[in-house]
Amino acid sequence: MTNKKTAYSILELAIVSSGLSIEETFKNSVDLARKAEDMGYSRLWLAEHHNMVHVASVATSILIGHIAGHTKSIRVGSGGIMLPNHSPLIVAEQFGTLGRLYPDRIDLGLGRAPGTDQITAHAIRSDRMQAVHNFESEIEQIQKYFSTENEWSQVRAVVAEGVGVPLYILGSSLDSAHLAAKMGFPYAFASHFATGLLHEALDIYRKEFQPSEYLAKPYTIAGVNVIAADTDDEAERNFTSLIRMFLGILTGKREPLQPPMEMTDELMMIQHNPAVREMLKYSFVGRKEAVAKQLDRFLRETGVDELMVVSNMHKHEDRIKSYSILSEILKERNN
Repeated sequence: MTNKKTAYSILELAIVSSGLSIEETFKNSVDLARKAEDMGYSRLWLAEHHNMVHVASVATSILIGHIAGHTKSIRVGSGGIMLPNHSPLIVAEQFGTLGRLYPDRIDLGLGRAPGTDQITAHAIRSDRMQAVHNFESEIEQIQKYFSTENEWSQVRAVVAEGVGVPLYILGSSLDSAHLAAKMGFPYAFASHFATGLLHEALDIYRKEFQPSEYLAKPYTIAGVNVIAADTDDEAERNFTSLIRMFLGILTGKREPLQPPMEMTDELMMIQHNPAVREMLKYSFVGRKEAVAKQLDRFLRETGVDELMVVSNMHKHEDRIKSYSILSEILKERNN
């Protein structure tokens, strides 16, 4: 076991469970953030998704402000803003505003994917493919809008100038690793669903990292799914909701997150389908001791600085319990 301390954070999608309204979902997100603050989580990030029945995290910056306003110290940010969907100026203005309202608590994670299907992506921004190819230059534009030197420019995001909102590069490919290293930003890999290139991406980022005014040495974050409970059986039962959610993503079946059920032969077969198995590779399921062993192995193999944890479960109470167990594991590990 390494003696290196590991930060731990939450990626929140505002998942809508069956039988729950979107308003109740938002209330649960706030409740989670408040409890996570007490549990020692470093940050809570909200992901940008569109046109999905089970995901309410669509107006990301609004939700970030709402949650930051109902918490005191936990960092709140985007995991991430899908930059090709937006104008860099508007992103700078929104996060500059958030940074002034909640000083030293806002993070801006930036991704290149659409966060939706291609038809919806085109409805969001018809010229987004051009923006995809200009991802690096659009990040540089955001940096410029946040700099105090930009006060002499014709186009300004006045509210953002001089505001300390750290930028993070998010990704699930090798391209993002090269870019994060080149720009000297922290790097977050979406290994909670895109598992195949994790190790190669981390290696590229660490080998190619160029120190910047923002970061002196590489900083890595990896996404993992954690379904922890008092017993292995209870955790496995809660895991069935996640298996069915991933199956729905692969088959295009759109529905709210379904209640847990007994692990059937059919679900076991689905779980071992190559595509589903690959997506769920970094899913740690079980009682506290079992999850601790799985996390230890993952941290030894990857050496990441921070875990970004996703615990999508049907019942809010089960989700809080899972995050509580995880915080106990990490606190014990970090001591």
